[in-house]
Amino acid sequence: MIRALLICAGLVLAAASASAQAPAAPEPAPPAAPAAPKTWSSMSPQQQQLLKSYQGKWDSLPPERQQSLANGSQRWLSMSPEQRSSAQQRFTQWRAMPPEQRQQLRQRWQQYKSLPPEQQQRVRESFNRFRQMPPERRMELRKQWRQMSPEQRRGVNQRPAAPRPPAPRPPPPPRRGGR
Repeated sequence: MIRALLICAGLVLAAASASAQAPAAPEPAPPAAPAAPKTWSSMSPQQQQLLKSYQGKWDSLPPERQQSLANGSQRWLSMSPEQRSSAQQRFTQWRAMPPEQRQQLRQRWQQYKSLPPEQQQRVRESFNRFRQMPPERRMELRKQWRQMSPEQRRGVNQRPAAPRPPAPRPPPPPRRGGR
């Protein structure tokens, strides 16, 4: 159990931290055909208002960047006020991070995204279990993780969690007769 939680502390916290602290950016779409340029006039007035700082240089942006900004503005407009507030807070935290920390989080996010879907699901489940723990237990696990060498951490992340012991068997029924 501890090994699974330490895995969570290493891989999952980083990935979840990246997703929680990264600006509300879209997940990268699978590479398809190159993005067609998005014209300024094809966007709604609300999108244009959100992206007004790009208006003068819009035509010089790469098509992929135009598409990304247009998609992001559409996503922003579809958010509830609470979601916008949360996204703004995460963006502020992201911008306050040193560039090295941002780069590290991007790399960890890519590591997470490169996992097979079933492994990503296990990571999410472990992270959710970790979040449900009392703060003291989470701090204890973080401390254990920090005290491990990089080799020990890699070993924890690469080993499967220890199998659970089998459930105890019920006692056999009493024997009848005198034998």
